[in-house]
Parts: sequence; C-alpha cells; structure tokens
Amino acid sequence: MPLQIAVIGPGTCSLDEAEAAEQAGRCIAREGAILICGGLYGVMEAACRGAREESGTTVGIIPGTFGENPHLSVTIRSGLGHARNAVLIQSADAVVAIGGKQGTLSEIALALKTGLAVAGYRTWEIPGIIRCNTPKEAVREACSAAAQYRWCRTRQGPGGSP
Repeated sequence: MPLQIAVIGPGTCSLDEAEAAEQAGRCIAREGAILICGGLYGVMEAACRGAREESGTTVGIIPGTFGENPHLSVTIRSGLGHARNAVLIQSADAVVAIGGKQGTLSEIALALKTGLAVAGYRTWEIPGIIRCNTPKEAVREACSAAAQYRWCRTRQGPGGSP
C-alpha cells in the first residue's frame, strides 16, 4: 500500500509558496506516494497540480460539499468544516507543511499531538517540526518518517502493543 503524505498550507498563498507546493507534489508522485490534502486552493491546489503532472494520485478532503480544486483524483466531501483537518491528519502517514496560516497551524498541532512527523518548508516555527531548506528535502524527510511510522504501526497488535 502506498504511503499517504499530507500537504498542508494556506488556501491563499504567495507565488513562492505555490511553486514550492507544486515541486513537493511532483516529488511525492515520483516517490509513488499518495498526496492527501484539504482539497481546496492555494498550496493544496498547487501540490495537486504538481502530483498530477507526474501522474500521481491526489485525494482532497474538503470541508464542505463543493469547491474542490480541479487537480484531485478523489474528492471526499466531508461536510465537517474545520473538523475535516482531523480526518486529513489521521489519514496521513506524515505531513509536509508549506507556509501556513491558522488552519495550517491547527493541522500541524494535530499531527504533532498524534505522533506524526511534520516536515516544514517556510512554515511555523514550532518545536518538533523537521526544518527543511527545500520542498524536495521536506518530501524526502516526510517519506522517510512515513515509512518508519507505517513499519511501526504494522507491528503493533490490536491493543497498540507489539
């Protein structure tokens, strides 16, 4: 089963953030991982566009029932509003954060609280985030952490113990 890498960032982003997200999306697809995101615009759309350019699979968990970006392979219309952030993070094996505002901050907090690795490129300065100098490095770090996370999870019994 392919790794699932969440890309998080602002729905309204700068050109630099969009270019970084698009590069991250391409890298995720080249790794053979599935890109999951909030399914809307800005960083999410740019990451999906990059992944689709490399024939990657993209999944968007949107907060409502319409308004998804055009580069999604699969759209999950959650109707959950901001609570969809929890579904997004729980669906990921690791997270790449690019830029970000308050919504991104909430996703980072959920990821760190649940033990997921967060590789960040020009994002919030929070202890626990793996600081990366390029989007490619962020994807590499996230994929490495995701593989470890997946390996550990498959070796736990139903009660969470080995």
